[in-house]
Amino acid sequence: MTNATTRTLDWLLDSDPAIRWQVERDLLGSPPETWRATRDRVAVEGFGAALLAEQDGDGQWAGGACFPAGWSRADSDGEPWIATTWVLKDLREWGVDAGTLGDTAGKLDANCRWEYEDMPFWGGEIDVCLNSYTLANGAWLGADVSRLVSWFPEHRLADGGWNCEAEEGDSVRSSFHSTLNAITGILAYEQAAGDDSMREARHSGEEYLLERRLMRRRSTGEPVGAFVTDLIYPTRHQYNLLAALDHFRAASTHDGTAPDPRLADAVAHLRTARRPDGTWGQGNTLPGQVWVEVDAPSGEPSKWLTLIATRVLDWWDGRASVE
Repeated sequence: MTNATTRTLDWLLDSDPAIRWQVERDLLGSPPETWRATRDRVAVEGFGAALLAEQDGDGQWAGGACFPAGWSRADSDGEPWIATTWVLKDLREWGVDAGTLGDTAGKLDANCRWEYEDMPFWGGEIDVCLNSYTLANGAWLGADVSRLVSWFPEHRLADGGWNCEAEEGDSVRSSFHSTLNAITGILAYEQAAGDDSMREARHSGEEYLLERRLMRRRSTGEPVGAFVTDLIYPTRHQYNLLAALDHFRAASTHDGTAPDPRLADAVAHLRTARRPDGTWGQGNTLPGQVWVEVDAPSGEPSKWLTLIATRVLDWWDGRASVE
């Protein structure tokens, strides 16, 4: 059984293949041949096909690693989400088979450089969040990300997590945003590469968040910020408790461990955010240029959030499907 009602399930199933295959696998427990067939459609229709169609001949999207070629912050309303890193992150998370992208890894190795100091793409740069996406994207596409495998343990802070601002010398304490991105990227690397050499580093980052109940300052117990309960999709680089809970669900499944009881407060808040109709509403989405809109506007029922929240609750309640 699942926490979703029949009406909610029907609503979720009437979706882009990127959503539907996960509903079939995670909420319905459909046979692998069913959800895998749906997943195969992501590359040829809907959201996934739209992003793949925008790829440049040199392997990039919009001519840049993090930002489109020629982009200026002064001329923009929000950060654009159309350059290479963000598109690869979406395609990977939506389940597109790496083989669909051909030799994208090789093309990016030859043609793509970071805006920061013109560094080679697959080696990463100094930003924790960008490096986490690059680690995961590279493992998915079969690129050489060995520099990043060393980088994450070396750049972990004393409190167990990570902070993008620490790389510029502006902080010695971890952040929720950077730490969640780091551990999510490391887990994706472990799953794709079969290499657990960073597992201890991942566990230390997870412990950083667990000590704070995914929501609170360790020193005072006060909420760490409004962003924690502002549930949005796509999350991009921003932390929220649902994204964190979904990471712990995936990590628990990967590690073969039970849900940690310190997640209970975050789970309780997630339940209270559920609307009477069984959906979760879109929060304050991040502005910026996109290739295609993939979810509801702010304030409207979100299929992505409803899918993710429901599978988290199913896992927590012991009802999760087993692949």
